[in-house]
Amino acid sequence: MANEQKFALVTGATSGIGYELAKLLAQDKYNLVIVARNQPELASTAAELTQQYGVRVVPLAKDLFQRQAPFEVYEEVKAQGIEVEVLVNDAGQGQYGEFIETDINRELDIIQLNIGAYVVLTKCFLKEMVARGSGKILQVSSIGGELPGPLQSVYHGTKAFVTSFTEAIREETKDSGVTITALLPGVTDTDFFRKADMEQSKLVAEGSKADPAKVAKDGYEALLAGKDKIVSGLKNKVQVAISNVIPDDLVAANMHQQGKPVDDESK
Repeated sequence: MANEQKFALVTGATSGIGYELAKLLAQDKYNLVIVARNQPELASTAAELTQQYGVRVVPLAKDLFQRQAPFEVYEEVKAQGIEVEVLVNDAGQGQYGEFIETDINRELDIIQLNIGAYVVLTKCFLKEMVARGSGKILQVSSIGGELPGPLQSVYHGTKAFVTSFTEAIREETKDSGVTITALLPGVTDTDFFRKADMEQSKLVAEGSKADPAKVAKDGYEALLAGKDKIVSGLKNKVQVAISNVIPDDLVAANMHQQGKPVDDESK
C-alpha cells in the first residue's frame, strides 16, 4: 500500500520534536492525525502541513492530561474510518523543583500525560497493528529515563517507565510484523523547559541544546529501520554509557549539580 493511503498519528505535534516528526512523515506522504491541546496552534499546523506537503491532516484538539482524552482520540480515529500505520507518542511535560515543594496535582497531570496517554494509545493501536501484522510505533522517551533526575524526579521517573514499557512490549510482539522504537533525546531546544519552569537550571541556561529537527531525524530513521532504541546525539550516548558504569548515587549527585539554578551559589 502506498504511503498516500497511510495515516500516522502524532501527539504533541504542534511544536518541538513532535512537530518535526509530523513534517518528516508528511514529506514521505503519510496522511496525519495530529493531537494537541491548543486548537488555534493545531489548526495552523494542519493548514501548514497540508499546504506544504499535499497530505490530508486531521487535527484533534484533546487535553491528554485528562484520563479519558486518549480513549477519545482512539474513538474519533475509528469513527472516521482511519487506520493508523504509524503511531508517534511524543507529548510530554516536566516540572522543575525539589519534590517536597512541587505541586502534586501538576505532577499527577504529568504522570497521566507522560505515562497514561502513552499506555492507552499504544494499547489501542498496537492491538490493531498486531491483528493485521503491520505497523510502527515511536515512543519519544528521554535519556532522563536512564539517569536519576534530582529537581526533575517525576519527569525522569516517567521516562524510565516509557523506556522499560517499550522494551517489554517490543519483546511480546517481536514476531508480529510490528516494530516499536524508543527515541531518547537529551536537552533539546523546545518549549519543554519554559513549561517546566526550568529555564534557570544550569543544564538549560548554560548547556548546549540539540536541534529538534536533528533529534526528529534520528528518531524517524530509527523508526523506519525498525530499530529498538536510539539515543540521539553523541554527547548523550556518552553520558548514558558513563552512567551505566558509575554508581547511581554519584550519577544522581552529578545530575543534581548540573540541574541547580544558575544563581545558586552553594557548592
